[in-house]
Amino acid sequence: MTSRTSLTIATAAGACTLALGVTVTPAAADSDDKAMVSVFHGVPGLTVDVYANGDELLGDFKPGTVTDPQPLDAGTYDIQVFEAGKGPEGEPAIEKKIEVPAGANATVAAHLSADGTPQLTAFVNDVSKVDAGKARLTVRHVAAAPAVDVRAGGQPVFKGLENPKEQLTEVEAGSVSADVVAAGTDTVVIGPADLDLKEGTSNVVYAWGSAEDKNLALATQTFGGMETTPQAVHAGGNGAAVSANSSGEWMAWAAAGGTVALSLLVARRFSGRRV
Repeated sequence: MTSRTSLTIATAAGACTLALGVTVTPAAADSDDKAMVSVFHGVPGLTVDVYANGDELLGDFKPGTVTDPQPLDAGTYDIQVFEAGKGPEGEPAIEKKIEVPAGANATVAAHLSADGTPQLTAFVNDVSKVDAGKARLTVRHVAAAPAVDVRAGGQPVFKGLENPKEQLTEVEAGSVSADVVAAGTDTVVIGPADLDLKEGTSNVVYAWGSAEDKNLALATQTFGGMETTPQAVHAGGNGAAVSANSSGEWMAWAAAGGTVALSLLVARRFSGRRV
C-alpha cells in the first residue's frame, strides 16, 4: 500500500536505551545549513531499498536496523521505500516528502501503523542537557498494536502510548528492568528487558513489529554527552537495534522538522548495525 503525504514537524522528541545499546555522541552539524539524521527500519519481514529524490539511499535495509547519525543538507526530499530489488521503476511501499530543517537532530522511522499499514514518521531527537544524576528516556510506539503502558521496575512510567506517538521524561540514571504491557493491564507484550540508563544520556526505545504476527520487539538508539557538566569525552558510534521478541518537542521547532537523508553522496556514508 502506498502512502503519499507531505510531512512537516513541530514536535518533541526523545531517545532511548537498553543495556545493549551503543552510545552516540551528538555531533554538531558541519554548518548552519545541515541537520543530523538517522533512519530506523521497523517493518518486520521486509527488506527494503530506500530512495531519495530518485537516488538510492539505502540498499538491502533490514528490519530492526538503525543507521548512524549523519550530517545532511537541509531541504525537502521525496523519500520512496521499495521492497528490495523492486525500485525505482516499481510501486513504492511508502512515499513521503520529508522536510529537513537546518540544525535538527532527527530519526525517520519506517514502520507499521496501528492497523498494519507501512508508513514513515519523523521524530526529533532531544539532545539537550539533562540534570546531574539523570538520564532522558523516550519511548516511541511504532508497532501494529493497540495502546500500551511502559513500566520500569513494575511501575508505569508512560501510560496509554499510541502509535505513532512518543513520550519522554528524565529519570534517575542507573539500571532498571522494563517491560511493555497492554494499556491498563498487566499483560506483558514485550520484555522484560534490562535498561542501562547512564547519566547524561538521551535514550530512545522503539516498540515495533506486529502484535497479530507475534513479532513485537524493541530497538534502541542512545545519544551521549548530555551531562550538565561533561565528565568524559564519548567515543562516536551508532544507535544499535536490539530485539526482545515476545507472544509482546529537543524543543519545538519554529519551522518544520523531520528527516531522511538525502543525497547520493551522503547516502553512501550511511551504515546500519543490527544486533
